[in-house]
This record gives sequence, C-alpha cells and structure tokens, in this order.
Amino acid sequence: MDLFVNGVLLGLTLSILVGPIIFALIQTAIERGFRAGAMVGLGVWVSDLFYICVAYFGVSHVVKMLEWEGFEEILGTVGGLVLIGFGIGTFLSKPPKLPGKKKKSSKILNEQLPKLLDFKKYKVFKNFDYGALWLKGFLINTLNPFTVFFWAGVVSTMVIGQEMNDRDAVHFFGGILGTIIMTDTLKIWAAKAVRHLLKPGAVLLMRRISGGALAVFGVALIVRVFWFSV
Repeated sequence: MDLFVNGVLLGLTLSILVGPIIFALIQTAIERGFRAGAMVGLGVWVSDLFYICVAYFGVSHVVKMLEWEGFEEILGTVGGLVLIGFGIGTFLSKPPKLPGKKKKSSKILNEQLPKLLDFKKYKVFKNFDYGALWLKGFLINTLNPFTVFFWAGVVSTMVIGQEMNDRDAVHFFGGILGTIIMTDTLKIWAAKAVRHLLKPGAVLLMRRISGGALAVFGVALIVRVFWFSV
C-alpha cells in the first residue's frame, strides 16, 4: 500500500508540471470536445506505459542506451523538431467552429439528420481524425527526452535500488499511471466544460498561445541538449 501511495504522490507531482502535453490536451478539448482531448491523452498514456515496460523489463539495456554518447542530442533534436512542427501547424491553422446555440429539434432534424445518416463518411473521417490526435499525443510524449530520463530514473531508483518484485512494481507504477490518467482526464473535462463560454476570438487566441508554447518548448529542448547538457 505504501508503494501505491508513493506512486500516487509522484503522479500528482507530475500532473502539476507545465509542459507541452497540458497545452495539447487543453487546446484539443476546447476546440474539439472531450473525446478528442481524451484521444490525445490516450496517446500520452500509451507512451508512458510503453516506456515503463521498456525500462522495467530491459533496464540494463536502457542504462546502456542512456550512457551512449549522442543519444540525448539525437532524441532532443528529433523531439524538438516535432514540437516545433506541431506548434507552427497549430499556430497557423484556424480552430474548428465551436457548437453554437441550441436549435429546436425540428431544425436539427431538417438540417443535421441527412448528414448524420451518412455513416460511412462520418466513420471514416472520425477514425482518421481520432487516430491523428492519438498519434499527436503519443509523439509529443515519446520524443520528449524528459519522459525517457524520468521513467529510466524512476525504474533504476525504485526497482533496482529497492529491489522491487513484479507485484510491488504493479502497485507503484499503477499508482503513478492511474493518477496521471485521472488528472489528465479532469483537465480535459474542465477544458471541455468551458468551451461553450468562449467566443471565437478567445478560442483563436488560445490556439495561438498553444501553438506558440509548443514551438517554444521545441526550441528550448534543442537549445538545452546542445548548449546546456552536462
């Protein structure tokens, strides 16, 4: 139980850190709704689970990889370029139209029903759209050197340092990942809850801020790995 609580506390600490993920989650939830924001979050959570499994089951190989000269520079450069690309794309593109005021049921039937009944077109578009959102979350998290070094550090410190068995590891990492999922879901829900209160100008401004923030994080990442890495 102590390991689970420690995992929850570490997850809460991670949840309050400001990084590119929080901008991506909030912007997507405001513009596209809860499910779209959750797809970005799902990409992030799968990425975290991937790194946990890789670090836990191949910790010796992970340590060697981290010690390899040039690894941080390559990962930082690729991750930074991805963030810059997402940032510029977000900054320059226009947000989708938010749902307007509620219409009468008769108007909905006359105007929207024919479109909704085109199931094939609707499904294909949604699947592609959600897949792209998932990939966005996965790439932003996977190509972030902080994610790599964080999970490698946690595994080497807790698993090797405290000689965890598999059951202890499930409790500890389950606490971390479960807390991250819960807090990210709350962020997405809160962003979706206020989307109807925002005017188009405010949504556009938030998209500009989000895109600019992603690009700044990308530039800072590249600068850090080449000029400030130890």
